[in-house]
Amino acid sequence: MRTELVSEPGLADRPNEDFASVALPASGQGGSLVVLDGVTPPRGETGCLHSVPWFTARLGGALTELTVSLADAPLSDVLSRAIARTSAAHAGTCDLSHPRTPQATVVLARWSPVQVEYLVLSDSALLVEAPDGTVTAVLDDRLARLPRSALATDALVDAGYRNKDGGFFTAAADPAVAARAVTGALPREEVRTLMALTDGAARWVETFREGDWADCLALVREQGARALVDRVRERERVDAAGAPEFLGRGKTHDDATVVYAELRADP
Repeated sequence: MRTELVSEPGLADRPNEDFASVALPASGQGGSLVVLDGVTPPRGETGCLHSVPWFTARLGGALTELTVSLADAPLSDVLSRAIARTSAAHAGTCDLSHPRTPQATVVLARWSPVQVEYLVLSDSALLVEAPDGTVTAVLDDRLARLPRSALATDALVDAGYRNKDGGFFTAAADPAVAARAVTGALPREEVRTLMALTDGAARWVETFREGDWADCLALVREQGARALVDRVRERERVDAAGAPEFLGRGKTHDDATVVYAELRADP
């Protein structure tokens, strides 16, 4: 099995709000990957004493442990338990009902000798490659489907769309949000490779249109995850106006994370 992980902050003088891990249990019978993209809040009150990296480290750590220790639990249950555990860590000091309480997008994948399970919540991406080379992008596109007018101001988003029916969902303080995630499972023999990307790395496809998802996975296989992040950074530098602007998060450089897991060797 080949695995690779690269995570780089958008700016060297700011902490990386992403989280990524790969777990390979000692049994050697499977594994899991976790990728979170912490949501950068606008300036102002969030109701929380803690930073986004504090939150993603704790939620990501809980997910890494629980995807392995609760191997028989559905990934939606794993996410629900991890959110509950993280919320309990700061419920006594913070207002977890605030719409800007620390939160993150989520990609989970777990494989056993029998199947590959996946979960995607909000705008990070999971690529699934079949043995014949076909690449399918598993996406939660609710944010992308909202009209631009819905995202005009932070206040409008918070009041009507963030973690609300008709809007979009992130992992914040409510364990029930796990039921909103895009989930599924495939027979293990139908999956050759998995690759998870935060939106900062997915810009290569979604913003700069340098290739499609299959091209993106092929680039990482052939040149490594670092090559994808480097190409995104190059495009950002020459085309600062190309950065997406959702929810007040328009950034020339965004945190970029790639996790690649090759479950089956080349034929």
